[in-house]
Amino acid sequence: QVQVVESGGGLVQAGESLTLSCAVSGIIFSGKSIGWYRQAQGMQRELVAAIHSGGSSTYADSVKDRFTISRDNDKNLAYLEMKSLQPEDTAVYYCNLGHWHYGVGPFEAGLWGKGTLVTVSS
Repeated sequence: QVQVVESGGGLVQAGESLTLSCAVSGIIFSGKSIGWYRQAQGMQRELVAAIHSGGSSTYADSVKDRFTISRDNDKNLAYLEMKSLQPEDTAVYYCNLGHWHYGVGPFEAGLWGKGTLVTVSS
């Protein structure tokens, strides 16, 4: 059974940093692409960052230069390092085991985790 589990959320103050982790089990992780999404209250879920199995990555304009997505194929883990957090980054963050063909074009969502809440106070 394939499982996607996020961790690392919490309450931080504006300007601080936080790193989220995504643990994937039950599948060969190295061949999959990973996306981090977020959903603020009352808003649609949006793609924040994605990383291809080959290592290429993409970011939403709103987080570019502040967030970094990475992966450790030996540990079946993906990460989202978030710096200079702002109140508008407050959301539930979801990890997604999806498809990103050759690392170009749109990221296609697949299996979702249950999410982890990030709250940024001003």
